[in-house]
Amino acid sequence: MSSLDDLRFFALIARLGSLTAVAREMGLTLAAVSKRLTQLEQRLGVQLVLRTTRRLDLTVEGERYAEGARPIIHQLDELESVVSNSQALLTGRLNINASFGFGRRFIAPLISAFQWQHPELDIDLQLTSQPLNFLDSSVDIDLRVGEPPDSRLVAIKLMTNSRVVCASQAYLDKNGIPESVTDLAQHNCIVLRQYESDYSLWRFTREGREYVQKVSGSLSSNDGETVVHYAREGHGIILRSRWDIKTDLQQGALIPVLTDYQAPAADIYAVYTYRKHVPARIKVFITYLKQRLSEQQES
Repeated sequence: MSSLDDLRFFALIARLGSLTAVAREMGLTLAAVSKRLTQLEQRLGVQLVLRTTRRLDLTVEGERYAEGARPIIHQLDELESVVSNSQALLTGRLNINASFGFGRRFIAPLISAFQWQHPELDIDLQLTSQPLNFLDSSVDIDLRVGEPPDSRLVAIKLMTNSRVVCASQAYLDKNGIPESVTDLAQHNCIVLRQYESDYSLWRFTREGREYVQKVSGSLSSNDGETVVHYAREGHGIILRSRWDIKTDLQQGALIPVLTDYQAPAADIYAVYTYRKHVPARIKVFITYLKQRLSEQQES
């Protein structure tokens, strides 16, 4: 095996944290993976991992080797992608991050269709409920709400998306319709707790003026689908992205209120780190996403 093969091999160990998982990923036996790791350690003359029956930890030398391997592999992948940029065939690995609800409902089906078009491309979709730190991850594309503040990141807008204040007709019939933002203080508002933000403060603008209202209610969750379910059941008022409740609004399961006010936009962006040569797999996938999401938004 070449030194580059060893770098890729050990980077996989560091990422997966398990020889069993590495064996499964590479289609090898556990014994073969263990033997190759031993041969690598013998070649380098250092111990790279500490093996126990339950876990695998990198030594100081292992951490240094894995950390040094990542940029080398990344640069090589970019170089190969640039060289083959004119080719229709996409290869390599594409790591994507998205939120749970948006990722499951929209991104996973689109990835499925994209992979049929590019069968030589390995795609990993990671669903998270926390903001992504590119410096501490191996993600190529982060699909997020809003533009990132970091100038080292490139943000491509995929779709416009507003937020809507709404509730079920049953709730509004029983509790009345709020006519102003301050009326929300008298209603049962179902809040979505995410990212350690000030989730109980709902912000709006109207005719250039800003309105902020602290809301509360008997139900809350860190999961968007759960919050929407509570609202459908008539428990209270929610503030949700239009993409998340589009069908509910069309079918009348949820009724918009405070339509004279605008909540902060929740536009969806594809974000990646700035680089001189963007791999074809990243550019092609983002273009594909933008087109398909636009089509879905218009339907």
